Amino acid sequence: MAEEQPNNPLHGITLEQVVTRLERRYGWAYLAANININCFKSNPSVKSSLKFLRRTLWAREKVEALYIAAFSDDKPAAQPAKKVAEKPNPWTSGKLKNS
Repeated sequence: MAEEQPNNPLHGITLEQVVTRLERRYGWAYLAANININCFKSNPSVKSSLKFLRRTLWAREKVEALYIAAFSDDKPAAQPAKKVAEKPNPWTSGKLKNS
């Protein structure tokens, strides 16, 4: 049974999505300069990065922290509230008159 994790900013996001999105935004050179791991420096690819990050907790934590810092402002656009049609008030509309 899946548990709700309302306070986890990475809930529902795979590690592959994290690496791919960071690479698209910053590129491998920036990632290698900010997170000192060889999978970003030497012949970088998403596949090699995933293999390393799944085995190495400290590196994964650094990548996830960078992702959260980079994309914490990206929130889905709020749906506009539906306007509820107001019924006319018979007491103020003049339709009810005292006889």
